[in-house]
Amino acid sequence: MTAPILSLQSVSKTFFLAGREVRAVDDVSIDVAEGECLAIVGESGSGKSTLANMILGVYPPTAGTIAYRGTPLPARRELKHRRLIQFVQQNPLSALNPQRSVGVSLRLALDVHGIGKKSERRAEVGRLLEEVGLPASFMTRAPAALSGGQRQRVAIARALACRSEIVVLDEPTSALDVLVQARVLRLLQELRKARGLTYVFITHDLSVVRNIAERVAVFEKGRLVETGATGTIFSTPERPYTRRLIGAVPVVTDAEMALREQLTEEFTGERNESA
Repeated sequence: MTAPILSLQSVSKTFFLAGREVRAVDDVSIDVAEGECLAIVGESGSGKSTLANMILGVYPPTAGTIAYRGTPLPARRELKHRRLIQFVQQNPLSALNPQRSVGVSLRLALDVHGIGKKSERRAEVGRLLEEVGLPASFMTRAPAALSGGQRQRVAIARALACRSEIVVLDEPTSALDVLVQARVLRLLQELRKARGLTYVFITHDLSVVRNIAERVAVFEKGRLVETGATGTIFSTPERPYTRRLIGAVPVVTDAEMALREQLTEEFTGERNESA
């Protein structure tokens, strides 16, 4: 059996707020296989984002270990670890420096990690933009001049610039309208396949999970309460909490499904679509 690319063993995170102890993540153990998309789902306050921040190294675990390819990651991450595990957050406008052009933001990732020859980095920025469905000419634009979907594509390109292996995505489509969301999800699927990426997809929206994840981990009040293949979780959930989450997923009509399929098919041939 192939060893997981990412492994969390008995991981907990405790915060002290107003003189009291708050256990945000409680004794979580989970493996992520190389190349898969694992969805972390649950209501607000379930510990999803805290878990993501521990994987990224923003918060050190209070207890337990997080390992990359069998090697425990240090609490204080080195540059090489930060390159391998990248982040795409919910609001790309706050993730991008408004004082920098798109090209400068992408070039900075290449410079910091010493990727490629200096003389070739501008061309690499153009290739990254084209890979996420934007024209290379967008490198001169400011983030404020882009739409929400375009900014999220730039944020995805920045994660790819580091030649990352694991991408943590925290509600990456929740700020987008339904039509743009469908295109961004399709893009993420294509990139994962083309680059062999591993995704940890944090979301409260189970309707999104069905379209991108092979496996689902359900969190309730900081604890991992259920995990399994996406189809199994949706068809035969074991826990009442999971059944309640699934029961809250909006019903999609046949017309909506046909529109979603049409959009994703169009996206395949329209990589320069400015969502």
